[in-house]
Amino acid sequence: MQYVLASASPRRRELLSQILNDFIVDPAVGGEEVNISFFPEDIACALAERKCDEVFSRHSGSTVIGCDTIVVFRGEILGKPKDKADAVETLKLLSGRTHFVITGVCVRNKYKKLVRYDKTEVKFNVLSDEFIKNYVAGGSPMDKAGSYGIQDGGLVKQYFGSYTNVVGLPVALVRKMLKEVREDI
Repeated sequence: MQYVLASASPRRRELLSQILNDFIVDPAVGGEEVNISFFPEDIACALAERKCDEVFSRHSGSTVIGCDTIVVFRGEILGKPKDKADAVETLKLLSGRTHFVITGVCVRNKYKKLVRYDKTEVKFNVLSDEFIKNYVAGGSPMDKAGSYGIQDGGLVKQYFGSYTNVVGLPVALVRKMLKEVREDI
């Protein structure tokens, strides 16, 4: 069985390599908006399913893994920053506060489709303006939901749940889902 990761994220690729030795990458190109008002968990799952379905249409003989990660603070979804100023504002908003990271995961092959999510609570350190300025200037937040990577030092005080979920691919959940879809083969 061939496996396909429906994401261009180097972090997801690295995490998936902890589970699978051999897979290809074919990123979904569709939009990341949903028009219906859902709970954040439903939005993450809907986006992951949309990506997975798009890539599955090109790889119907494979098992496709699609993911979407969102950051939720006080009920608001914080996406990828539009620009450096947006990244600064997001990091100031999260400084010293707690938020949630939700990753929707869809695993699909010709036998079965599973859609689930993982959710991690994250508490930030209090970030100085200087720290935020230097972090944003380094470019790291620009392609990440919530304008940060947990793997970057100095940001996160503590977290409850899956570390790899915050990076963008909840390894334990994906491993479990892959085992479930293989049972039908």
